[in-house]
Amino acid sequence: MGSVNAPVEELTSGASGRIIPVFRGVGRSVFSREAVVRVIVFLQSVLLWFIILLPRRGGRSPLLTFVLVGTRRNALFCRSWIPVSGNMKSILVIIHGLNEHSGRYGHFASQLTSCNFGVYAMDWIGHGGSDGLHGYVPSLDVVVADTKKFLEKVRSDNPGVPCFLFGHSTGGAVVLKAAMFSHMEEVLEGIILTSPALRVKPAHPIVGAVAPFFSLLLPKYQFKGANKQGIPVTRDPAAMQAKYSDPLVYTGPIRVRTGHEILRISSYLMRNIKSVTIPFMVLHGTADRVTDPLASEELYNEAASNHKNIKLYDGFLHDLLFELERDEIAADIINWMENRLVIAAEKS
Repeated sequence: MGSVNAPVEELTSGASGRIIPVFRGVGRSVFSREAVVRVIVFLQSVLLWFIILLPRRGGRSPLLTFVLVGTRRNALFCRSWIPVSGNMKSILVIIHGLNEHSGRYGHFASQLTSCNFGVYAMDWIGHGGSDGLHGYVPSLDVVVADTKKFLEKVRSDNPGVPCFLFGHSTGGAVVLKAAMFSHMEEVLEGIILTSPALRVKPAHPIVGAVAPFFSLLLPKYQFKGANKQGIPVTRDPAAMQAKYSDPLVYTGPIRVRTGHEILRISSYLMRNIKSVTIPFMVLHGTADRVTDPLASEELYNEAASNHKNIKLYDGFLHDLLFELERDEIAADIINWMENRLVIAAEKS
């Protein structure tokens, strides 16, 4: 793993980004009102992390948190939910979508652990509790590499337990690209993609034309013209409010490099769609206005996988696991994984 010599930029997401600024200026004004406020904020941050890192006890599945060193030596915030019994028939590794974070999948995790599936989830670089400028992804290939490294750790910590990989939206594109490496079929029972970001088109043709240039010149610039503001992602008003009031969800304009990376990975996947051989399940809402359900149909029709399944939900929107029928959708995913485990057991 190569070291990175670039200067460390100010962190705007994650615990370190919330705590480090507390110490700035303390020497200049030890007893000032500002210094007192900073100390209080620091103590609150420490208490919050103590609570977060404390394993849950009782009837609920224990939530554990840890930090993984990413491929760029950045800290990646990770979570795991383990069945109360401690026995796992399989593990689902979750890769969230653009601008969100792994903590949003707690309800889905509780359904999985109730069926004796273990769950592990990782925040991307620049997302949730991980290091990096909030909402900025220098390269989705870095996220792909971090996903592979995260999966390796999960398998190392749980030898012999079969694993599945799950990705939502742009996370689905990341998972699909990671799964195209030949050795992945040996370490995964299959992948699950919800509303994957395939055949993504820019908001305006000129955006696609200038994105490669501006992603090099002004990679962190927030391009308002490319933002799909106001597009509903779920038919559940409470879920919409919860998402966009979550301080760990990035709600600003998309950054130029991040947008270019989405266009780049989407184009790569559509060019190589016939080389997909891993078992997969793809799920998409027909009314999704963020990613294209027809592209998911094309993936299903063109992929070379011997074991593949598609579920299209009539009238559903983008965030399927936050729709009103989220429990039924989760049950569809669990049933597919259990069927894959049965097939694997019959072969062994």
